[in-house]
Amino acid sequence: MGSEGTELEVPLNAVGRRVSCDGERATLRYVGPVPPTSGLWLGVEWDNPERGKHDGSHNGVQYFTCSHPTGGSFVRPAKVTFGVDFLTAVQQVYLINPEAVLSENVSVSCRKLDWAGVKERSFQKLQSVVLSGFEVNGPGAAGEIRTTLYNVCWLDLSGTLLSRWEDVAAITEQLDKLEGLQLHRNRLTLPSEPSVHSQAFCNLKTLALNQCQLTWPQILKCATMWPQLEELILEANDITELQRPEGVLQSLKSLNLANNPLVEDTLLSISALNRLEKLNLSTTGISVIRFEDAAPGEKTVMFPALTSLNLNNNNITEWFVVDELAKLSSLVRFSCQGNRLLSKDGNPNTARQMVIAKLEQLVFLNNCTIISDERRGAELDYIKMFGEEWLKAGGPGQPNADFIKQHPCYQKLIDKYGAPDESELKKPQPFALKNQLIKITFLFPNDPDRKPIEKKLPGRIWNFVLSFPENFSFSFSFLSNSGSFLLCSLYGCSESKGAPSPNAEGSCS
Repeated sequence: MGSEGTELEVPLNAVGRRVSCDGERATLRYVGPVPPTSGLWLGVEWDNPERGKHDGSHNGVQYFTCSHPTGGSFVRPAKVTFGVDFLTAVQQVYLINPEAVLSENVSVSCRKLDWAGVKERSFQKLQSVVLSGFEVNGPGAAGEIRTTLYNVCWLDLSGTLLSRWEDVAAITEQLDKLEGLQLHRNRLTLPSEPSVHSQAFCNLKTLALNQCQLTWPQILKCATMWPQLEELILEANDITELQRPEGVLQSLKSLNLANNPLVEDTLLSISALNRLEKLNLSTTGISVIRFEDAAPGEKTVMFPALTSLNLNNNNITEWFVVDELAKLSSLVRFSCQGNRLLSKDGNPNTARQMVIAKLEQLVFLNNCTIISDERRGAELDYIKMFGEEWLKAGGPGQPNADFIKQHPCYQKLIDKYGAPDESELKKPQPFALKNQLIKITFLFPNDPDRKPIEKKLPGRIWNFVLSFPENFSFSFSFLSNSGSFLLCSLYGCSESKGAPSPNAEGSCS
């Protein structure tokens, strides 16, 4: 506790408001004396608990409580700022330093806002307003926003001093064209009657609420405010158990729950969102997904519109999870990087082939397009890879139930390509570098006197540099040892200079 500082006027009903102190955000929890010191003190709970010193107590007296044992501090009023109203912040950003704003490309959700398109510095012409990190504390005078910023479609109020959803609604209800709203890193108290504010968000399509310390029940309570919402971004909140959205979020097409510690047993609670097309569950700790309403090889009624699923950086180790995803009727884009899905040979290329073979509808895997040659190679390799197991399980007659459960796609692949001959059956090789090399032979049809050049390179790449005579340029395609189709382009490189030219790299994918 320091000495008394210069005191500034503290607003009425200050407790619960958001404040800024030395660039850090906090919530005001106490206003009053702290004996034996003199003068007025403000008790704050910091967003960053490492910034604090205690739990809201001093000399054995509890003045306020914190969610973290070291999240609190006492500061003098002169040290904090309560911020400014919305229009004042807009004037500060767009009039005092407009060039800094107009020169930036600002990302809102998945969209890019080109500020260079704003030629005339007129509030009426602004379609996007970005006040991220500014000390906005409320709407200001009633009605002024509507007459000043009536063309705004996108609004970023991330990391401000807004403390209540009512204050957000008082701003957005004056923006009739608003479709996108970012509120990352805010701490907003829930309204007592959320549905009262539905008109304030009636045209809202995209809402981003990353790092707002929200739970799923709180989201469902607030959701009555967003009747037309199509995209909801909730990364890094306090979402654990999911409950079924009853009568809310029914227009949702995209849901991002990344970086939340989800209870996987509750995941299917959101499966009845019939319009949901994109679901991001990366870094949520998920290890198992099951659709028990459908037998192996059949389709589930859950997530009927889901076309894109992100399961990156989770704890998935079992291949039956991929078989379960094959039950999704609309899935065409899937990402599963950062999991421990391993093939018997330990080769990541083989694991990719297995995912492709198991998910017959898939068009994109880990953000890479699956071309027809890759799919054909993956499916043929899958037949050969498990052909011996298939024969032992009953083969052309009727494979036993265990084999069908582990390989529900196998019969479809046989129907497509025919049963494997025993001579074709493929035994997995250990994952060693020598088993992954491919041999490339470079031919020079325009120079018959030049001998072919052979190189051995890893089968998964790549960027590489090769030296050839000056003014050399060609492109080609070839098959790897595994039968996967690869494309390669090479550009000129000068031997005489001892180093490749700027365009001397080749690449394969």
